[in-house]
Amino acid sequence: MPRRVAIVLFNLGGPDSPAAIKPFLLNLFRDKAILRVPFFVRPFLARIIARSRLKPATENYAILGGRSPLLELTQAQAQALEAALPDLEAKCFIAMRYWHPMSLEAARAVKAWGPDEIVLLPLYPQWSTTTTGSSLTAWREAAASAGLVAPTTTLCCYPTHPGFAAATAALVRTGWEQARAALDPAVPLRVLFSAHGLPEAIVQAGDPYQWQVEQTVQAVLAAWGAPGIDSAICYQSRATPQKWIDPSTEAEIERAAHERVALLVVPIAFVSEHSETLVELDVEYRQLADRLGVPGYFRVPTQNSDPGFIAALADLVRHARAAGPGLCSHVGGRFCDARHADCPFATYARGAPVPQAGATP
Repeated sequence: MPRRVAIVLFNLGGPDSPAAIKPFLLNLFRDKAILRVPFFVRPFLARIIARSRLKPATENYAILGGRSPLLELTQAQAQALEAALPDLEAKCFIAMRYWHPMSLEAARAVKAWGPDEIVLLPLYPQWSTTTTGSSLTAWREAAASAGLVAPTTTLCCYPTHPGFAAATAALVRTGWEQARAALDPAVPLRVLFSAHGLPEAIVQAGDPYQWQVEQTVQAVLAAWGAPGIDSAICYQSRATPQKWIDPSTEAEIERAAHERVALLVVPIAFVSEHSETLVELDVEYRQLADRLGVPGYFRVPTQNSDPGFIAALADLVRHARAAGPGLCSHVGGRFCDARHADCPFATYARGAPVPQAGATP
């Protein structure tokens, strides 16, 4: 009989109604991986930040009908992934970090299904303590609370997985061809890879996210095979008063306007459409580009349920099962170089519990 494999998809989550926006923001900023201040200060500061962001967030979600489309898109990815694994009795479960269904709901559902093994699969291609790391912490607590015990394999990251890079490159190639067809041949076109930003202090402390984003861009450009492409990496969605990694997406748009270069924007750290792509990239940054006189502004869609991307996820599940139980990257062992102290392999080497057979990563 085929093995019963529970695949837990980690994602951010998003409010499912206008009333959910405030608690969603509170959940986000109460996360110690996001707001790195003393624990006794965090709830107070989280309320202040959430209150200050409630109005713009409500306006953004109003553009999307008052809710995030992320859950439905993730559900579609889950269904497509199950279909892409006919050799397994695989069932996907969704564990959102900041809104329902969250980790405890997912852990209870996994336990009720009774799997032979579990694969934890982040829908964040690049590892960060603020995304996959935070989701793993939430899952560990939820699995313990639910009494879930099964051999578990955690895939920490897949920034240069060949299938992921090829699927992304195919989307970029199509976007490039469409943009070039719409532009005057004399207008140069730059590919702008935009990723969610992080406070600079988190990266300086050893978080490998920025380096992994750079590795993804190199892998995508190599898979595209188009030499001489003008490209740049930038970071969006600054959320706190700290200094964030740069260049910012706004700064790159301003540079393009000054240089009279059209832009093809690629969301490189997101694999599903949500407010940061559908509103921030498609509305806010497009308006900025128009206002500054950028000669053309185009955007590549996220992967969503693109067949090439789903095939890459299926390959990653098979790879993780072959490597597990325990911790693995898409290359098997540690992917990050030695300077990244917050690589999960380094974290476990410093004495954190090592992922092994059991519910906890």
